[in-house]
Amino acid sequence: MPLVSMNEFLPKAKANKFAVGQFNMNNLEFAQAIVEAAIQEKSPFIYGVSEGALKYMGIEFTVAIAEAAAKKSGLPIALHLDHGSSFEVAMKCIRAGFSSVMFDGSHYPLEENIRLTKEIVKAAHAMGVSVEGELGTIGGVEDDISVDEADAALAKPEEAIRFWEETGVDALAIAVGTAHGMYKGEPKIRFDIIREVAAKVPVPIVLHGGSGVPDDAIREAIQCGVGKINVNTENQIACTDKIREVLGKDSKVYDPRKYLGPAREAMIEVVAEKIRLFGSSNQA
Repeated sequence: MPLVSMNEFLPKAKANKFAVGQFNMNNLEFAQAIVEAAIQEKSPFIYGVSEGALKYMGIEFTVAIAEAAAKKSGLPIALHLDHGSSFEVAMKCIRAGFSSVMFDGSHYPLEENIRLTKEIVKAAHAMGVSVEGELGTIGGVEDDISVDEADAALAKPEEAIRFWEETGVDALAIAVGTAHGMYKGEPKIRFDIIREVAAKVPVPIVLHGGSGVPDDAIREAIQCGVGKINVNTENQIACTDKIREVLGKDSKVYDPRKYLGPAREAMIEVVAEKIRLFGSSNQA
């Protein structure tokens, strides 16, 4: 099966009150773990790729790995640019074979964010590619971008509704109290904002910073209108912890397969658990 846009499954997710996971692809083992878990659970999913990961893996390898996963699994899989910084980066990804892109204009004034997002939506939709936009500032660390929690700004519902009306994005990421990375305490998610915006826009709300959010909060967010949830840090931690464990037990290990294989298995468990929590099992 070829890669698909998020519109192949996100409308169904919103209508049926489940969420599709975006799991970031950082190397081959991440890609394999994510698709293996999805095959087990018969779930659609989104490969998220940040600009940092693109530089690390190379765009040709990234697309080839995602296409191989889609062909092998037969699942509806979107290859999605995560936190794209410009029109040029988004177009480069689309030309290379990405089926979905995000433009993160949340650091611009509202009018400029709308203008820039509209340009990308127009070009991407002409190519059958879905677009995610963002409003408000999500705290935490993502690649080399760090936003102090004190500087994180919640999305204003009326601005989020206007943003969707004027841009026509296919998924709307709004800052509601989550953060990239793991939390020091329990996140205070503004379910009222999710509920108010989701009631007025037909596309699903995206929850960034899904790693470490309590299960009950995830379930409530989905009931309020979240249809896409991003997870990366939990996979990174599971991967790295397992590698440390293997190497810590035997200093003579040097074959990467001896520690990357167990790391991959650890990530399969994380992804499968998230898919079940999000309710997307058997939705492929």
